[in-house]
Amino acid sequence: MNYAIKRRVSAGALIVSFFLVWEVLCIILGVSDLVLPRPSQVFYTLFTRMNVLWPHMVQTLVTTMIGFALGVAIGVVIGAVIGVSRTAYDTAYPLLIGFSSIPKVAVVPIFVLWFGSGTVPAILTAIVICFFPIVVNIATGLATTEPEQEDVLKALGASKLDILWNVGLPRTMPFFFASLKVAVTYAFVGTVLSETVASNRGIGNVMMTASSNFDVPLVFSGLFILAALGVALYAIFSAIEGRVTGWATRKNEIPA
Repeated sequence: MNYAIKRRVSAGALIVSFFLVWEVLCIILGVSDLVLPRPSQVFYTLFTRMNVLWPHMVQTLVTTMIGFALGVAIGVVIGAVIGVSRTAYDTAYPLLIGFSSIPKVAVVPIFVLWFGSGTVPAILTAIVICFFPIVVNIATGLATTEPEQEDVLKALGASKLDILWNVGLPRTMPFFFASLKVAVTYAFVGTVLSETVASNRGIGNVMMTASSNFDVPLVFSGLFILAALGVALYAIFSAIEGRVTGWATRKNEIPA
């Protein structure tokens, strides 16, 4: 068994052990279901009530991916402008930092006031909570482009757009994919946050309704679904990253 397989088996065993310890401790300590349900209860709830949870899961996933896609597009454009223009950097960066520092729960009521409750505020919240990592990483990648490469292309008559397209953007790919893996988890946070406040659909709404009814296993079922979706999307982007930016990744398959 090579190192990669052993590493994955060990990681899987540790994950299973975590849930087993959780289960055993809840039984031994007699923890009430209203405080912390056992993993077996959560999985049973997922199995028996998936027909109810499925539409809400699809709603949350679609809303998150729309907000994520728009956030990425906006972040790439703003990050590219900031990365190539010192004036844009000095002007926009303080504004972006200030906006990012605002708790996003504070902007949800504003979106509801402007657009009403439902899907639109959730999409907007996902956008504003996930685009900042994209901006920062794109701008950083462009700012760290080797000046020697730019000088060579300028000597060959390349325009600023040519340099950005052929050197700057490829140089940012490792930064970009690193930010994607962070931003997609942030997008789920934004969507669920808005769903708990101003929506009658989605996993966030299910969790809020379940908590008001003291249905704690259902609340944890929602958490498990969100965690599974986040891990799945993270793995997808990691696989794409390995394909696109393998040239920038150091070998990490160290023999045991």
